[in-house]
Amino acid sequence: MPSNFAFYAARMSTLPPTRLATSLRLSVFVDADNIPATQAGAILALARRHGAPDLVRANGNACKLPAWDEAPGVHLVHSGSGKNAADMLICLDAMERALSGECEAVLLVSSDHNFTHLATRLRGYGLAVIGAGESKTAERFRAACCRFEELEPPRLPCAVPSRPVEPCDLDRCIRTVIEKHSKDATGLKVQTLGILMYRQFGIQISRRPEKTWRAYLEGRSVSFALDPKGPNAKVRNKPAAFGTPAT
Repeated sequence: MPSNFAFYAARMSTLPPTRLATSLRLSVFVDADNIPATQAGAILALARRHGAPDLVRANGNACKLPAWDEAPGVHLVHSGSGKNAADMLICLDAMERALSGECEAVLLVSSDHNFTHLATRLRGYGLAVIGAGESKTAERFRAACCRFEELEPPRLPCAVPSRPVEPCDLDRCIRTVIEKHSKDATGLKVQTLGILMYRQFGIQISRRPEKTWRAYLEGRSVSFALDPKGPNAKVRNKPAAFGTPAT
């Protein structure tokens, strides 16, 4: 009859490896100055394939990254505007997580080879390091990771055939202001247009998606002729759009 030790050892060898099947606690760090927010969904899906993400941070200059701030499931951390500020903050946060034992794996998302040393050091502490980036990512960063996943380029929306844009009520208000206040065929200054539109109709372009009069007028080239950018740039009505002579 086998000894008790031999009996239990044989019995345990047949048990399913439940502990080994447990997902690794994963921390995700995204170089938001380097990776576009359109990749947020792909990054989250990638993180869930490799572990149980309990921390997902995008580091970068928050003033220039409104899209990352709106990405669901991602915490945008402002790193400031200094050179390599996001890189340094990611290194500090990742090492802090590693040394405190708060994670077992790290997902580093960047196409920047500057994270090569960080990946190597984290692996030295026994963490699994998954790298992710675009096709341009340097080979040395790829090789420093336990595994590297290449992010696919975001799909662009299908092009919609362009067609003439019919004048809307706002266009007609603009036309009225130009006709009333332009003194010759050269048109009305764009800066003056904004003042007069608010004074006469209470319209503020800042409340519209275009935000500026130039952006709006550029999108209505069927109705208006616009000078190149400059302090004295003017706008004129196009007669064909309204069926009347231009001013």
